[in-house]
Amino acid sequence: MKSASKIYRSLPRFDSDRPSAVTIGNFDGVHRGHQAILARVHALAAERGWAPTVMTFEPHPRAYFATRGQRPELIPTQISSLRDKIWSLAHHGIEQVALERFNQRLAEMSAETFIEQLLVRGLNTRWLLVGADFRYGHKRSGDIDLLRKMGAKHGFEVETIADVADENGHRISSSEVRTALAVGDLERAAHLLGHTYHISGHVIHGQKLGRSIGYPTLNLRVPPLCAARSGVYVVRAHGLAAHAIHGVASLGVRPTVSDSSQVLLEVHLLDCSLDAYGKLTRIEFLSYLRDEEKFPDLPTMIAAIDIDAQNARDYFALHGL
Repeated sequence: MKSASKIYRSLPRFDSDRPSAVTIGNFDGVHRGHQAILARVHALAAERGWAPTVMTFEPHPRAYFATRGQRPELIPTQISSLRDKIWSLAHHGIEQVALERFNQRLAEMSAETFIEQLLVRGLNTRWLLVGADFRYGHKRSGDIDLLRKMGAKHGFEVETIADVADENGHRISSSEVRTALAVGDLERAAHLLGHTYHISGHVIHGQKLGRSIGYPTLNLRVPPLCAARSGVYVVRAHGLAAHAIHGVASLGVRPTVSDSSQVLLEVHLLDCSLDAYGKLTRIEFLSYLRDEEKFPDLPTMIAAIDIDAQNARDYFALHGL
């Protein structure tokens, strides 16, 4: 893995005036389309000795406007946590991440101010890569023509990139990844992402119910409005031992044992016992087994978990993992 990216939560940068090669976007999931963009930024930056840079937003602009308009159903689900997104950006050679808070100030900023304040003064941008339909500034008033005009004035080039398609000519997008995850189609999601879907997080304390029924679990928080379908999965846990550990996991609100609406990832490691509290782990999702259910009682739930664990063992035996 590449060294970690430097994160700037406000601009201009406090510690650098190094010229930047920049791309702008939400990069949720850092899928194969994003990876093509990042490869271009990294290559150009390396060629010219500039800092490969991503400007991204938190929260997603669509989430901001949906909340402001009291339309929560329009908030996009989230493929990756901020931690996973920044890890992926660094892994693909990005040295700087400008993490802009998307709020009223940014929503109402004029297109010219966006360019001058964030790109020119903020990052000393010398080259910018965006999609051909990229819009920015108050009421999305800024377009590519204005970027080129301001670039000529302030000394930065603008390059556009078309949508990236897969081998079958289908567009690769975060929306496509979300759709695949929503129906539990992990094979499709992996095709779009370029890797198996995963969630990373620190192991937190849970209700301790699992250990009392013979199925102790590692509990992880998941991204808000997690894009993955609630249910039971075959998984592998990374980062807790020298090798990946086989497991079975439940993603959901635990309707049988909790009235909480908080989504949690509970992972039972097969044939393995270890103290993982506080440790950072990455849970790799391999196969979707079944929907989350509310059982009438604990014995019924335990019987279902017995079947889940056996199905996970069968999966690993079949796939030789």
